[in-house]
Amino acid sequence: MAEYVNLLKLCVGAEAVEDLLDWQARRMAENPGQPLAHVTRMWPKREAEVLAGGSLYWVFKGTIGARQRITGLEERIGADGIRRCALVLDPQVIRTAPAPRRPFQGWRYLDPADAPRDLPAMRAADDDLPPELAAALAELGLR
Repeated sequence: MAEYVNLLKLCVGAEAVEDLLDWQARRMAENPGQPLAHVTRMWPKREAEVLAGGSLYWVFKGTIGARQRITGLEERIGADGIRRCALVLDPQVIRTAPAPRRPFQGWRYLDPADAPRDLPAMRAADDDLPPELAAALAELGLR
């Protein structure tokens, strides 16, 4: 059994990693000094494992494309009075090898053994392949 576990989440409204980067840059500019967080409805039952080194892996149009380390979990109460979980994220977005994923709601646990590898930092400036091509290459183990 792994010492830590990751989370997997669809990056709704984003076509590519650049969309996530732009959105998070705007959030940080609007809230200087505040930690970067993504609020989700459910609290991970495996909290200790998530906080022991887990990352949030982002899915863009059916393909995992990036991850961010989860540095904390914070309670947030919405305007509707419902308790939610803020996944506090390291601002560094690390691109990963593309890995196809079917649509799902909410988030899922992702075992480290099943997580795609990080891409070298020098690949961060590479142009993104069309999502369909990236997914096809990933399925073949070619990217």
